[in-house]
Amino acid sequence: MQAKQLGKQVTSPAGQLTILHDINLTINGGESIAIVGVSGSGKSTLLGLLAGLDIPTQGNVILNGSDLGQLDEDGRAHVRKQYVGFVFQSFQLLQSLTALENVMLPLELAANERSGEIAEQRLAEVGLSDRLHHYPNQLSGGEQQRVAIARAFAGQPKILFADEPTGNLDEATADRIIKLLFKLNKEHGATLVLVTHDQNIARLCDRNVTLAGGKIVIPVT
Repeated sequence: MQAKQLGKQVTSPAGQLTILHDINLTINGGESIAIVGVSGSGKSTLLGLLAGLDIPTQGNVILNGSDLGQLDEDGRAHVRKQYVGFVFQSFQLLQSLTALENVMLPLELAANERSGEIAEQRLAEVGLSDRLHHYPNQLSGGEQQRVAIARAFAGQPKILFADEPTGNLDEATADRIIKLLFKLNKEHGATLVLVTHDQNIARLCDRNVTLAGGKIVIPVT
């Protein structure tokens, strides 16, 4: 995928605020990229634009040949359903559904007749075969994030976006979650784009993209 001269402005009480400016980025299939930078540098905004969750004020995001900025919300949702998976810091599980049902949901929305079978397989991959029928409030934070990862990989996405996926976890659990994320990334051949403030996680990626003041900067070595 590609970002070309990407910019994002929002209106604030003080006037027009530039969050991102002139972002040019090519992400190759199968690679892992960490988007790093201090708080407020535009990391999560860039991730949202790349994933088609938001549209840019300027420039283009090209995903599998589609210019996301030229599509309406339904069109972007269709592209996301076909090619994209998400893992968020806050897990984003539906509390009224079991672990199995949470993972089945995107498959059912895509009319996949093997939704139950695939969901069980993905949960087995993340070591939760014994938690299929547990609700989120019956699971630890690490287990909930593993359910979220299983859900993200359920539809065999071409690209996985992760926004601070270990932000709500203790250090030991975070380490297990990151190892699992990279393991599945390799096994499924998905591109991994993650936002992190953790340099240890960033070093595991093939490449780091550093943001400062809404622009990509080349770190001094």
